[in-house]
Amino acid sequence: MLEEKVATGRRKTAVASVRLRNGTGKIDINGRTFEEYFPNELQRRTVLAPFEKMGGNGKHNLIIRVNGGGVEGQAIAARLGLSRALLQEDDSLHHEFKSQGFLTRDSRKRERKKYGHAGARKRFQFSKR
Repeated sequence: MLEEKVATGRRKTAVASVRLRNGTGKIDINGRTFEEYFPNELQRRTVLAPFEKMGGNGKHNLIIRVNGGGVEGQAIAARLGLSRALLQEDDSLHHEFKSQGFLTRDSRKRERKKYGHAGARKRFQFSKR
């Protein structure tokens, strides 16, 4: 049986489940290639940032399942999941990942719309006459 590390990352409403296996560096996201799912170079670098800190992705295959949220939130959720999975493999990375902010769950979420208001805080237009 394949030994794999499984971790979850979240951001806003995006949830990413990351499976880290020994392999050649292949990355599969929702059944698509990494470049196909994240066409933006900045998003790809966001997801792979933990690998850059530890010296590159040559010996791991990644299977990432993401759902919910937007593409940017999914990229940050995948980064958190990947960081947590790498920590399961090598606990000595904890201090470096923590200082880079890779282990911090960004808890900010969209504030709900309130009744009697146009949005969460915006009021309806006031008319004096």
